[in-house]
Amino acid sequence: MRKTNVPGWLCLIALFLGVTINGQGQSWSFTGSMQQARNYFSATLLNNGQVLVVGGSYRGSFVQYGLTSAELYNPANGTFSFTGSLNTGRYGHSATLLNNGKVLIAGGTNNSTALSSAELYDPTTGTFTVTGSLSCACGYSATLMPNGMVLFSGGFNGSNAVSSAELYNPTSGTFVPTGSLNVARAGPSSTLLGNGKVLVAGGVYYTGVIPYTAVAHYLASAELYDPATGAFTLTGNLHTARSSQTATLLKNGSVLLAAGQNDNTQNYGYLSSAELYNPTTGKFSVTGSLNTPRFLHRAHLLSSGQVLIVAGNHFGSIASAELYDPISGTFSNTASLNTPRQGHASALLTNGQVLAVGGYESQLGNHRGYLATAELFH
Repeated sequence: MRKTNVPGWLCLIALFLGVTINGQGQSWSFTGSMQQARNYFSATLLNNGQVLVVGGSYRGSFVQYGLTSAELYNPANGTFSFTGSLNTGRYGHSATLLNNGKVLIAGGTNNSTALSSAELYDPTTGTFTVTGSLSCACGYSATLMPNGMVLFSGGFNGSNAVSSAELYNPTSGTFVPTGSLNVARAGPSSTLLGNGKVLVAGGVYYTGVIPYTAVAHYLASAELYDPATGAFTLTGNLHTARSSQTATLLKNGSVLLAAGQNDNTQNYGYLSSAELYNPTTGKFSVTGSLNTPRFLHRAHLLSSGQVLIVAGNHFGSIASAELYDPISGTFSNTASLNTPRQGHASALLTNGQVLAVGGYESQLGNHRGYLATAELFH
């Protein structure tokens, strides 16, 4: 790569404007702020190019509660505006864009109570309506299937990891049981493969009594869900047991699983390692490592084929971002965000930019760390 020398006066202007310049011209710049600061919420790109922000948590003077508010981000003018409100405040929920253009909001937590309820957001009316409920308040991961149904698998029911799985049928508005995982797991990744199967990888389960004597056991196992049979079958094992990793389907059909956490005492469980899953062989292989260990991060496949890793937690909120190059199998640092954030949400916009919004800046403390600001990677 040709080295680019940036004149000193240009660096001073960039510093004054809060813009980061590097050899590839990539930077993060502030866009409009949300109407409400929030953490552990969802951000979903709608078919009209806007981004739906839903729920999240916010800490008042003494208690953390789930928000009912929702907002729309308009990339055309860079502003957020309120839209209809949830019927039930929630955070840590899933949000899935359905084939009919509506968004399914399911599960989550409110005031430390796990939720099984679900709601649908209709962009044409800007309103949320209650739909069928999950049979388990488990904090499942959600994956849209090629047939339009949504698979909910793995999760945590308040006592331990679960092996159950359910399907949401948009036509009937109901959840129905499907095959069970071979291994109970909380916090796994769930990725739709090019062959229509779903890869569920990693996670954690517990022994002992939560939270008093609980011991976390991180998982290296992975499973495949086949919608034709409704069954899960074990596939190859990860090289490193992990939970809360990101999983990104690459253009070549393999899956990049990056960072996360486990019980390794090195780096206090924060992981920098990454692996690739090959659907043809059913095996994982080690690839390059991140420059900064992290979890609670976000990942997006860019049009270039690279994967952008965004912020997260490493002994507190971090602002660093990295790019994974599938050709070289390496991670390289790119421009850092203007604000450290974890528990944030992000979305790949139709113009190729990445929106990172909200979250929590741990350095600011319990009551001041909740963020309403948003940034664009371009």
